[in-house]
Order: sequence, then C-alpha cells, then structure tokens
Amino acid sequence: MSDAAKPPRGRPLSPHLQVWRWHITMATSIAHRATGVALYVGALIGAAWAISLARGPEAYATFKHLLGSPLGKLVMFGLTVSFFYHLANGVRHLVWDTGKGLDVKTANATSVLVFAFAAAATVAVWAIAAMTGAL
Repeated sequence: MSDAAKPPRGRPLSPHLQVWRWHITMATSIAHRATGVALYVGALIGAAWAISLARGPEAYATFKHLLGSPLGKLVMFGLTVSFFYHLANGVRHLVWDTGKGLDVKTANATSVLVFAFAAAATVAVWAIAAMTGAL
C-alpha cells in the first residue's frame, strides 16, 4: 500500500448551460422566465398609461405618441408575444400539474405547440389591429 497522500478531490461542478445539450423544453423554461419579466415591464407600461390618463389630455397624447412610435410598437409587439407565450406555457404547466404530458415525447411536442400558438395568436391580433385601423 502506498503511503503517498492523495490530492484532495476537486469540488463537483454543477451542470451549466455549457455542459447541457440544448433541447426545446430547456428553451421553453428559459423563455417562460423571460416572458414573465417582460410582462412585469408591461405592467409598468400599463401603470404609465393609467397615470397619463389621470394627468390629462396632454399627458395622454404624449403617451400615445410614444407608444405609436416604431419603437413603441415594437415594444407592444414584444409584449403581445410575451403574453401569448406565457399564457400557453402556463396552461401547459397546469396540465403537467395533473401528472399528464410529462414524458419526453409529449413535453417536446407541447413545447413546439406553445411556440406555434404564441406566434399564431400574436400575428392574428396584430392583423386584426391592422385591419381595424388600430395601428
């Protein structure tokens, strides 16, 4: 038997994004968190809308001008995507809470469905807005 001291073992490393192979359920999890943050920003925009209404016609006109700008429309488009994505993924999580849809094949299929629903619903809402003159 050897009397040589063994070097201390390195601390175990936690799995990280560089270690894991990306898969769609991982992307849906990250996107769910990101859209939740975006919806908080949307709530602040909603509060700014209410404040501008309370401050009078000039403040409201300024707010409308800001949101009607190309950057404002881009932000509102992003919030629309965030809303529909978060809604669809939330429903998916409710189904998971019942114990259904947890196998890999179903989870991957519902991930694709969540992304597809968010895209289709967003395009539909913005198309309706364009047709009714709301843009």
